[in-house]
Amino acid sequence: MPQITVNGVSLHYLDSGVGRETIVFSHGLLWSQHMFVAQVEKLSKSYRVIAYDHRGQGQSQVTGPYDMDTLTEDAKALIEELCDEPVHFAGLSMGGFIGMRLASRYPQLVKSLILMETSANAEPVENLPKYKTLNGIVKWMGVISPVARKVMRIMFAESWLQEKTNKKKVDYWQKQMMKNKRSISGPVEGVIYRKGVESELAQIRCPTLVIVGDEDVATKPEKAKFIQMGIAGAKLHRIPGAGHSSCIEKPEEVNHLILDWLQEQT
Repeated sequence: MPQITVNGVSLHYLDSGVGRETIVFSHGLLWSQHMFVAQVEKLSKSYRVIAYDHRGQGQSQVTGPYDMDTLTEDAKALIEELCDEPVHFAGLSMGGFIGMRLASRYPQLVKSLILMETSANAEPVENLPKYKTLNGIVKWMGVISPVARKVMRIMFAESWLQEKTNKKKVDYWQKQMMKNKRSISGPVEGVIYRKGVESELAQIRCPTLVIVGDEDVATKPEKAKFIQMGIAGAKLHRIPGAGHSSCIEKPEEVNHLILDWLQEQT
């Protein structure tokens, strides 16, 4: 897969499919563009699909800073380099933090916005001690198995984790998480110390779809409702039985929602 240098950092990305419309996928913390494998496979039959790794994650270059403003500038530069027309930007969690900033600050680049399991607010203070402790362990020891097991319960719905038929998937994604190196602590700090963008929601004018799993414990459904109420005309869809990673947990439903959304926008 190709690399592109933007803002002095080399980003790894996937560019698949051909179509008049382009959708860009921006992944969540601790993952990579690979989390959208089911969406890329389905959507690339009708659309051009770009999915990229944030700096410091996946196969992109490890270099700071990792604050959301810097990552927004990375996304802006990537779109400007690879695309001639505005794109449909789909961001999950961390990718959603970027998507809201991108649509607010650079509206000429975003034709429509899809926000999955994300929040416009700063990280709740009650979460900080737990996340700081886990990140401290990662900084010294990497994503070891006890940490990964704890984080899996943040990333996925409890019902999905406990479903016996999902065991192979659970094991697979836990192993994917454990591939992160100790340097992932930088991006983690960028997320947990991010600033809120509540005041920017009213500046987002493009059509917006907000998706949230009804078992999401990382960015609870009320966070999605807050975003929907803050963006004029935004639509909200809750996915039963999904947690913080609906694109993995409920790929067929997410694919259906995105395909219907794109057809409405074109």
